[in-house]
Amino acid sequence: MQPVHDDDLDALIGRADLDGLIRLIESRTSDRDWDGLLRVRNRAHAARETGRQLWPAATLAEYRLALWAPPRWVAEVLEEGSGRFSIGPLPEVAAQRHTWAELAPHLDHGPRRAIVAHERVVRGEQPAAASFADDPFELPLRLFEWEPRYCVATYGDDGVETEPPPLTNPIAPAFTSRPAVPTKPVADADVERAARQLVEPWMASSNGHFEFVGAVGDLIDAAGLLGAPAERLRCAPLSPAEGVAWLAWAGASGGAHGRRRGAAAGRFAAWWFIATLGGFAEEWPPDPAEVGATANELTWWWWDVTEPSTGWALRLAIEDPVDGVTWMIDASDAAS
Repeated sequence: MQPVHDDDLDALIGRADLDGLIRLIESRTSDRDWDGLLRVRNRAHAARETGRQLWPAATLAEYRLALWAPPRWVAEVLEEGSGRFSIGPLPEVAAQRHTWAELAPHLDHGPRRAIVAHERVVRGEQPAAASFADDPFELPLRLFEWEPRYCVATYGDDGVETEPPPLTNPIAPAFTSRPAVPTKPVADADVERAARQLVEPWMASSNGHFEFVGAVGDLIDAAGLLGAPAERLRCAPLSPAEGVAWLAWAGASGGAHGRRRGAAAGRFAAWWFIATLGGFAEEWPPDPAEVGATANELTWWWWDVTEPSTGWALRLAIEDPVDGVTWMIDASDAAS
């Protein structure tokens, strides 16, 4: 096939005019010129072979295609390795405005096909009769009654909003006048690892902080091991579904500077953490009823120490009433 002549684009590529390419992307997005926008993406990518660093233009063009273009063009930018520097994973971007039924006929049979399906699941769609040879999550393609309404990202032309779950119960002082009781710490490397993976990008690629403790006893006992002052400790009860929503929100996030992983990855991270708490994560994929039963057997709180929450934060206390153990997560990240 003969290459399509595109004099305006070729001139900008030849001059390595990044500002001009951004303006061209804006114009072609506005005109819904999807073929022209795909050419910008492909030729800006190819320019690296001649030493021209035009990847910001390629990244923006493929992001706009994933967000706005009809499914045939969306599929062109969902091959493995694309979107490396985008503001969000392209399967999640594409799933915002495109249904599984629209996208499926155009997608290759690789892991990103499965990820798109899972991204549609967290938005409430049930992909009909979908099966995958390469599924990185291996979770059911439907939501269950015990699951929350997951927090999903909202993408626009130039940015993304990723609001955390709301606190539906008021946060109040947790301190009681009971006498201090020595608290026995509980260590479980698998549970701690599963908690850390929820917020791994916050530490690996950003300025994040993470602490995790387990204690025989309740929230106040665990907070003492964490070093949280009892007189400043506050908490708000969460339903099991709200606790799962917080886990998934953190697991989807990249924090201030890390790469966002997507709502489907967040759902997976939440299921993995709960399955690890229940001691059956090695039996993957897990029985959804067992995951739900485990989540519902736990007692969940949001907690803080009377300080303003800025940036990203995951502060959960999770009590296992059967074992008499409370696990406490203190993770945060900030832009500065």
